[in-house]
Amino acid sequence: MSLRTSEPDLYRLLEGEITRQREGIELIPSENYVSVAVLEAMGTVFTNKYSEGFPRKRYYGGQEFTDQIEQIAIDRAKKLFRCDHANVQPYSGAIANMAAFSSWLELGDTILGMDLSHGGHLTHGHPLTLMATMYRFVRYKMKDTETGEIDYDQLRAVAKKERPKIVLAGFSAYPRELNYARIAEIAKEVDAIAVMDIAHIAGLIAGGVLENPFDHGFDMCTTTTHKTLRGPRGGMILTRGIAGNPLKQPEKKRENLPTLVDRAVFPGVQGGPIMNIVFAKAVAFGEALQPEFAEYARQVVKNAKHLAKHLMKRGFKLITNGTDNHLMLVDMMSSFQMKGKQAESVLDQIGLTLNKNVIPDDPLPPYDPSGIRLGTPAVTTRGMKEQDMETIADWMYRAVTHANDSTYLTKMSAEVREYCIRFKLPSDSSGSDV
Repeated sequence: MSLRTSEPDLYRLLEGEITRQREGIELIPSENYVSVAVLEAMGTVFTNKYSEGFPRKRYYGGQEFTDQIEQIAIDRAKKLFRCDHANVQPYSGAIANMAAFSSWLELGDTILGMDLSHGGHLTHGHPLTLMATMYRFVRYKMKDTETGEIDYDQLRAVAKKERPKIVLAGFSAYPRELNYARIAEIAKEVDAIAVMDIAHIAGLIAGGVLENPFDHGFDMCTTTTHKTLRGPRGGMILTRGIAGNPLKQPEKKRENLPTLVDRAVFPGVQGGPIMNIVFAKAVAFGEALQPEFAEYARQVVKNAKHLAKHLMKRGFKLITNGTDNHLMLVDMMSSFQMKGKQAESVLDQIGLTLNKNVIPDDPLPPYDPSGIRLGTPAVTTRGMKEQDMETIADWMYRAVTHANDSTYLTKMSAEVREYCIRFKLPSDSSGSDV
């Protein structure tokens, strides 16, 4: 029996979400649209199979096809990111970070990461997370929020004082490129490993438009497999070095990182991999290896730079005054005396989806902060180009300057819906209901 027949109420919710995605503009920088092939892979019978362990080292039988699929995903990931080892099993980016940290650290050890209000991620030590109870987090910040330059002198001083075992780079709301060589050099100076959380920019690294941390001395990268990489929701850990036997506990040495990571993932923090998602990861990595993906990555950055330029022309104050990647952070209080939560709501009314976000050293609380965060991965997937970014910037300006005019916003929402008809979702070409 089909979903439409067996669960009509749930099916109506699915139809509603399809319509929302089709008729709106997705600007949340961590969201994207997957291909029909990735959708198909997630809906396969591999969801029925338990595969605890690793290729050729499983605890259950019947693994002749799962082994091949996981190995293909691993090989493609290594090729994409030019690294020696890939663990494709993590259920999410948060789990990938938890496994990465636990592979190298003991309870109470110190991690030096980016300040959360300056762009760092929730899993990099927010006080409410489990990892904040397990490890001690210390911070570095931007030196200048007008340019986005990291205070590398402060980073080095904190590292020398606190002697972290991990120097952690990576972010969820930082619009500029990092100096990986400098960070790796500081980590080496204090005998720490250099770890980069590339979750947001993995697709831009794979597409060759942003620097690869492994080219500059990093020991490990963690990532999600969705966002700019356009795969299924999940995580991955990449390292230098060749894995040994995951059934044996090695010493905590750099050359043993791959084996340490494998053991930290399973049985460390999770059980058997979700094999239909591993299958979909393999499909997505194959897509990312194609020349068309590199062109997509280039267009994401072109669109982001163009959108940033035209937002600033209309009076939006951007943190770091622009972007080098796929996202931008707007100080709405400085721009229009509007909190981020209100801006998110107003823009949602006309069909533009983005998220409220703290700005550096925000005086307002995280749930009602001063800023908003937006990006271009999803709109680029739909085929939008630079001229469309000017239209989006204009919509945003008109909406926030008519925030109290419901009639005006209703007319704008119809304008956005009509515009979106020209840009298909990847799934629209499949004839599928999903």
